[in-house]
Amino acid sequence: MIKGLAHITGGGLIDNLPRVLPKNCEAVIETKSWRVPNIFQVLQRNGNVGRSEMYQVFNMGIGMVAIVSERDAKRAMSILRAKRIGRIERGKGRTRLVF
Repeated sequence: MIKGLAHITGGGLIDNLPRVLPKNCEAVIETKSWRVPNIFQVLQRNGNVGRSEMYQVFNMGIGMVAIVSERDAKRAMSILRAKRIGRIERGKGRTRLVF
């Protein structure tokens, strides 16, 4: 059922997801699909860090990403007690953030 797993460590969502994707795919992340913990807002404001850079440096509250097929998504979310934060599309092997 699981096509890929990405542990979101240094490099955040932007750098870690492409490591588990084929070169002709990209991860499209809906940044409003989860509540970012307050600590990241404090770091961004006090450190004067840009929004995109925050998603590249930090995990923004997402510790692990499981990539599953569309037909297995509901079942996987139930089993993993997870939520959908985006989708995989044809692309250039990168992560695209949707704010």
